[in-house]
Amino acid sequence: MSKNELKIFTGNSNRALADSICDYLQIPLGKAKVKSFSDGETWVEVGENVRGQDVFVIQSTSNPANDNLMELLVIIDALKRASADRITAVMPYYGYARQDRKVAPRTPISAKLVADLLESAGASRIVSMDLHAAQIQGFFNIPFDHLYGSPVLIDAVRNLSIRDDEEIVIVSPDAGGVERARAYAKILNCSLAIIDKRRVQANISQVMNVIGEVAGKVAVIVDDMIDTAGTMTQAVPVLLDQGAKKVYCAATHPVLSGPAIERINQSRLEAIFVTDTIPLEGKAQESKKIKVCSVANILGEAIRRVHNRDSVSSLFK
Repeated sequence: MSKNELKIFTGNSNRALADSICDYLQIPLGKAKVKSFSDGETWVEVGENVRGQDVFVIQSTSNPANDNLMELLVIIDALKRASADRITAVMPYYGYARQDRKVAPRTPISAKLVADLLESAGASRIVSMDLHAAQIQGFFNIPFDHLYGSPVLIDAVRNLSIRDDEEIVIVSPDAGGVERARAYAKILNCSLAIIDKRRVQANISQVMNVIGEVAGKVAVIVDDMIDTAGTMTQAVPVLLDQGAKKVYCAATHPVLSGPAIERINQSRLEAIFVTDTIPLEGKAQESKKIKVCSVANILGEAIRRVHNRDSVSSLFK
């Protein structure tokens, strides 16, 4: 076995995405048993030699967030103790990212805690996609590659069945997402609108009005994630009332917790485009409005370039 051979392992959070990445790279998925004892403790056994190898662990810390995070940490520890040369944690979805600052007295900054845990476990590098807050990269003292799911989502928007005389407008669901929406609008060469939203409490928001012209246009709401789908589904009737012909949504991470699926199915959305950073389960798989675009090639190419020590910067755009 040659030194610094590329090896990929995964936990149980998103096996399908790991398989797709391995297909892109044309290498087999590494052998590892990742199980839980009857009391819930995570147990890992790496089934092949990784001494001196360049190892990547693919694991989203999505629901169940704590189980998936613990799996990632234990896998990294097992690889470190097996003398892997370098361990890169590939986290398509970085859980706890919304807890990136203190929003009230005596509250934690959990995103920073997760960063400390990953470094302590033995991660040498982090690769993630569409962080909820880009400044989370600064929580790490190791290299961090921040990728974007926008290329596949933009392709999905470009392929929408709209007439030649219809115009697309990209809509930011809040002020915080304007930079993301502006990037989409620039690439698609279309206009931009912003939803003026007042948040009452966590996971509950109230849409107030629309800044920008949407009348007679096909509106596409873009966001980094869809959690309970409250923000998005509240925006739909407002956009339609303002004269939008149709409303679509494009978001990288389909968190889809609580009443999200029911809200989406009952809304007047034409379709929602998401990526496979988080696997769809149950009712989400059955929904005809949710369309999945794979980011396996983007992540696979990032892994290839990191392994070969080539530039990854072009993938950041």
